[in-house]
Amino acid sequence: MKNVSLALLAFFALVFSASAQQPTRNVLDQNPTGEVKLNFLNVIAIGTVEIGYEQFFSNDQSIGLEIHFNDRFSYSSTRGSKSFESTSLQLAYTFYFSGDENGKLFLFPFVRYRFGEFSENIDGINVRTDMNSTYLGLGGGYKWVFSEKFAFGPFVSVSRGFSQEVAERFAPVEFNAGFTVGYRF
Repeated sequence: MKNVSLALLAFFALVFSASAQQPTRNVLDQNPTGEVKLNFLNVIAIGTVEIGYEQFFSNDQSIGLEIHFNDRFSYSSTRGSKSFESTSLQLAYTFYFSGDENGKLFLFPFVRYRFGEFSENIDGINVRTDMNSTYLGLGGGYKWVFSEKFAFGPFVSVSRGFSQEVAERFAPVEFNAGFTVGYRF
């Protein structure tokens, strides 16, 4: 719980420092400078809370930071006596292309660091797997913009982990997908 609290504190400190450094915009300028988003599909499907902040540099590029609470490896089951107690931080650089102001395709290379552990009961013995690992990946999706303030759309991503212990228990390659809803400002 201490790691989750520290990660959440670091995430919000970064978001507030980024928004404090934004230049003053003309009211007529409709290009957003930031977006706060939530992957609500994974909240419903697997109980992972993925929230993020995206800072736009132009209409077609942004950098984003996400924090994933109750993070699970891909879509692994927690039935029985299995438990994920992990959190991850993800940094991505997003490229928007092929679309207009109402919606665009996007690609995002990213790096993610997951920390925590996975535990399961095997034949009466509690076995723990250290989930601390770095992942490099690539994702893509489509984002619709509604009334210049709200953005939503699906995405998929694939990444490669660099922890031997995690690869032995799960797999070195991880898939993720979702549907994000965001508020732009």
